[in-house]
Amino acid sequence: MRTINETVTEFILLGFSDIKNLKLPLFIIFLSIYILTVMGNVVIITIVYSDKHLHTPMYFFLSNLSFLEILYTSNIIPKMIINIITEIQSVSFIGCIIQLYFFGSLGSTECFLLGVMAYDRYLAICQPLHYPLLMSTRTCIRFSFCSWAAGFIATFGAIILVCQLHFCGPNKIKHFFCDLQPVLKLSCKNAFTMETVAVTLASTILLGSCILTLSSYVQIIFTILRIPSSEGRKKAFSTCGAHLTVVVIFYGAMIFMYVTPVTVTSFDFNKVLALLYTVVTPFMNPFIYTLRNKDVKQAIRMATLKWSMY
Repeated sequence: MRTINETVTEFILLGFSDIKNLKLPLFIIFLSIYILTVMGNVVIITIVYSDKHLHTPMYFFLSNLSFLEILYTSNIIPKMIINIITEIQSVSFIGCIIQLYFFGSLGSTECFLLGVMAYDRYLAICQPLHYPLLMSTRTCIRFSFCSWAAGFIATFGAIILVCQLHFCGPNKIKHFFCDLQPVLKLSCKNAFTMETVAVTLASTILLGSCILTLSSYVQIIFTILRIPSSEGRKKAFSTCGAHLTVVVIFYGAMIFMYVTPVTVTSFDFNKVLALLYTVVTPFMNPFIYTLRNKDVKQAIRMATLKWSMY
């Protein structure tokens, strides 16, 4: 451990160091997942941008989510796979704080975007006649801007408090990235105030956006059940089913991780939960939204046919 005046200048990410015999399989798995995640989300952004039929609020927010997932995974997975294959597990104090800030900001932004996407589906299904007016292009841009701005602003205050803590050793983080709870465990000062702020902030963002999202879906389900034709109900459910799948996985893992008391979960179990919202969910998004969406599949087929002609 390198220190200056007994102050930690770097942390050691232990990650998956306790399962060294699986180092190569883990490297291959996470590298493959990262490549597929980035490629899948790039394809969605490209298709939405290039196909005029997809220039609708639903796909505008979907492209926002895809761009966010690229940033989200790029903030964590590359460093994780480098640690696995090279065993260079050190990260500077500033690098850890930056990763922590972007993780919190992008996670908060995703909560807001998922809530906006649920509200968009609520308006489209429950108020179809007023939908074009209520979800205009200007409104979509405002919702998107507010989601990103709120996500990055909300986390800034918490990061300032973390920077004011004193770290004098030990410097080993029992995680594969700089997450808040493991970092706070290393503080030499009493981090009770910071933990209180973190739980309050997480509860407000996660529970607030989750309640709004689920309430939108409750209204959607009641509206769908009133549709007379079975074909209409099936089409409406298929439109929202993919989004709801992502919402359940993402919110379930995040709420259990950051809203429940710290003493409830172990660090090993936390790493498994963290894989759900840092690796699995971003990986699933492109496949869920394309494989279960006829419009996107049609746009991909048309784009593939067009590119094959050149």
